[in-house]
Amino acid sequence: MQFDLSRWKHFTAMAIIGDGIMGMIDPRRDARAWHYGPEPWRNLMQSLEDRPNLTRAISAAQVVGGILWVLHSSRVDGTAKTPSKLDDTSRRLA
Repeated sequence: MQFDLSRWKHFTAMAIIGDGIMGMIDPRRDARAWHYGPEPWRNLMQSLEDRPNLTRAISAAQVVGGILWVLHSSRVDGTAKTPSKLDDTSRRLA
């Protein structure tokens, strides 16, 4: 099985964007979903649950960041897969 980095980047971006949308729709519920883990993390999630507008703002930034990552990643992946003139020349010689 081959590890395809672009697929994992795409999957991660979908998760980031989806979580951000959920945080904008129901910020308290989204913050409660992340109440597990170390004490500082739980405290942070509790404070986000208590501040739904801040949670919405962070979630909106998360969605924008995820979309920008996908757009940038698509552009980089697209240029990396485009064969260069050197590759084309070496194929003709082979």
